[in-house]
Amino acid sequence: MRYLARRQNVGSGKDRSVTERIDCAVIGAGVVGLAVAREMAQAGREVVVLEAADAIGTGISSRNSEVVHAGMYYPTGSLKARLCVEGNRMLRTYAARSGVALAPVGKLIVATDADEERRLAALWEQGRVNGVGGLEPLSAADAQRLEPELACTAALLSADTAILDSHALMLALLADAEAAGATLALRAPVSGGRTRDEGLELAVDGAEPMLLAARTVVVAAGLGACRLARACGLAGVPRDYLCKGNYFSLTGKMPFRRLVYPMPVKAGLGVHYTLDLAGRGRFGPDVQWIDAEDYTVDPQRADSFYAAIRRYWPGLEDGRLEPAYCGIRPKTQAPGEPAGDFLVHGPAEHGQPGVVALYGIESPGLTACLALARLVRRKLGDVEATVN
Repeated sequence: MRYLARRQNVGSGKDRSVTERIDCAVIGAGVVGLAVAREMAQAGREVVVLEAADAIGTGISSRNSEVVHAGMYYPTGSLKARLCVEGNRMLRTYAARSGVALAPVGKLIVATDADEERRLAALWEQGRVNGVGGLEPLSAADAQRLEPELACTAALLSADTAILDSHALMLALLADAEAAGATLALRAPVSGGRTRDEGLELAVDGAEPMLLAARTVVVAAGLGACRLARACGLAGVPRDYLCKGNYFSLTGKMPFRRLVYPMPVKAGLGVHYTLDLAGRGRFGPDVQWIDAEDYTVDPQRADSFYAAIRRYWPGLEDGRLEPAYCGIRPKTQAPGEPAGDFLVHGPAEHGQPGVVALYGIESPGLTACLALARLVRRKLGDVEATVN
């Protein structure tokens, strides 16, 4: 287990009578937590990343479609809209500088009837107002020239949509953070804490339980963020919900060279087609509200996938979908309610100096990770926060 280098004064076993003091703790080593750790370490802070698992990025960050979104879906002025557009630019630059594989494959958002055409036009306008680059309305004929197997009545081309290697991204962020002096502690689950005059005193479990008093704490714990914030006594923690999405891989020849998305549905972006960097295609996700984490994929759910996919790809043959994986998103809105925004609570929101907690960081969290990290620094009072 990689804990702190300075552990002489920490009791062993279950003894928590000694509290070790550190500068900055980031709870969670997913893509957002690692981006925050990099940002804080490069700002000169002494950072410890506390991760419950035995490796980085084993939660939400390991179960996503690795799409770099452009930002047209999110309400103008929302954190999701602002940080997605900003994060898209930052992530492209960072990937190029760091050698992280990123493929600018582009995406077609398609309408299949007159009502969807009206919604598609509104989506294009929202993207324009949000500052999204690379958007181009297409006729059905233009879209089908790009993707001959596509069936649609109109489409919107998003040239700034890309795919990347999310694990390579996390390794690069970790390398940057460690080069700036950050320390990663694996198998170091935080079970709770208590507020102090500044920061939090954290109860860290694992093989050698300990107390850490951190002047600055960033809660980037993914699915466990709300639960942990409550256990640390923070105010204003939202209620959280779990939303599961199943993915199915496609066998045989791939139909499209680009990503293909239908018009969004009430609970998400609909069953869409994505590619990985090896050129393999998959469809997903569907929407399944659950009460506890469950990562099994029910093969029977493929039945509804076929109907949804054939609206824009009528050539899909029976038997070509196979269960792939599922992901779980942390939602801050109940089923049937409008989609929630990112919630980034700093001292102004919960009243606790030195603490920032991130709730509901679902898609486009991967795209927005560097922009979220910069926002965290601003919430902590560093108005000149930048990302190199």
